[in-house]
This record gives sequence, C-alpha cells and structure tokens, in this order.
Amino acid sequence: MTAGTRIAAGILALAFAAAVLSPFALGDRPTHIDLASRLASPAASPPLGTDELGRSILARLLAGASVSLGVAAAAVSVSSVFGSTLGLLAGERGGLLDAGVGRLADLVLAFPGLLLAVALAAVLGPSALNTVLALSAAGWVPYARLARTEARRVSSLDFVAAARAAGAARPRLVVRHLLPNVAAPLVVQATLHLAGAILAESALSFLGLGVPPPAPSWGSMLAGARTHVLDAPHAVLAPAAAILAVVLATNVLGDALVDRLDPARRIRSA
Repeated sequence: MTAGTRIAAGILALAFAAAVLSPFALGDRPTHIDLASRLASPAASPPLGTDELGRSILARLLAGASVSLGVAAAAVSVSSVFGSTLGLLAGERGGLLDAGVGRLADLVLAFPGLLLAVALAAVLGPSALNTVLALSAAGWVPYARLARTEARRVSSLDFVAAARAAGAARPRLVVRHLLPNVAAPLVVQATLHLAGAILAESALSFLGLGVPPPAPSWGSMLAGARTHVLDAPHAVLAPAAAILAVVLATNVLGDALVDRLDPARRIRSA
C-alpha cells in the first residue's frame, strides 16, 4: 500500500468515524443559533468560525458527515444490490430477461444521471429517503451492465456448465458460482460510485432538494454560505474542502482496488 493510499484510507476512516459518532457527541450544537456571533472568523471561538446564523462550522461539518456520507452510502448500497441482482439474473438466464434489462439500462442512460436525480427529488420532495431513491434511480445501471456482462462470460465456463448438468438450481448457481466470480469488479464499481454519490448528494442539498433543514449537510452548508464568499470565505471553504478531500480519497482507494484486483492493469502499468 502506497503512502497516498494510506492517507486516503485515513481520511475516509476519519470521515466515517465522524459520521457514526458525531450525532452522539455533539448534541444540539450543530443546530444552535447565535446571531450575536454570526460569521465569526476561524481565529475566534468556536474552531473554524461560525456560519451566517452563528452556528459552529466545525460542529456542522462533523454532523454533516453523517448526512452526506450516510445518504451516499445508502444510495450505493441500494444501487449495487438491485443492479447486481438484476444483471446477474439477466446474464445467467439470457433470453427475454437479458434483452429487457439491456433495453431498460439503455433507456435510463439516455438521461444524465444527475438531471434524473434532480427531477425525481423535485417530484418526491426533500427527505433522506427520497434522496436515496433519487440517487439510486440511475445509480443501479452500471452495476447491472457490469454484472450482466461478467455473468454471461462466467456462465460460458466449464465449471458452470458442470453445475448446470449436475442439476444445480438457478438461485444456487447465481449465489455459489456466479457471484463470487464477479464480486471483485462490483466492489471496485461501488468504491468509485461512492465518490459520485457524495457529489450528487451535495448537489441536491445545495439546490434544496436533499435532506431538509435543520439537519446539516455539506451541500446545504455551501448553499447557505454562497452569498458570503467575500466577507466570510471560511464558511464556504470548510464544507468545500471536506467534499474535495473525501471524494479524492475515495477515488484514490478506488484506483488502488482496480490495481489490486486487475492483474492485467497492474502488469501494463509496471
């Protein structure tokens, strides 16, 4: 593991630790309003200063991790399970199901993913659950296409043919023979998808279509501070830096997984 990968893993570990622990450790501090100390500079107390309503930016940054990372991780989980299951079944069974999944994936891909998420979030209304559903509406397609392609490849191998000849039921064939052989690329896809889901959740929250106030989110923090870029740049830089650091760390770990799980790429890059 390279130094860059270790740093990326440390950043993600800290971010997810903040997401898990901050709701228990911070209490109501992320939502406590103190107009007398609004837009206080980072040199003052609390650390990192305060936002346009006098709320602690550090407290909101830590609490926002549970919203931004939690929603993004949930969207990745829903997308990966649904898309992988659909792709595995289509690739193994073939025929009408395979053709139908392929056409449905092409139809969804005809719309930009973020635009589709914005449209669905606007129709469903702002909430954590609706944000997850909106992000998952297009997020399942890469998993389905990848699982479908890999399942078709693995299904043509001798050990799968032998399992079919031995009378293995389709669920057992998928779970015991196909899934273990296509899991590695799906894990890589999920890691890289997490970075995109964090950006998409931040975009929805910035537009007011994500998790509604008073729950803090990195995107909503950017939205609230966008009119104070000149007089209080720290209010914008803190959430922007958090999004940038976590997304870059996720991409670095994703690239490291690709190198580790794809021997051919490792040989080409040597």
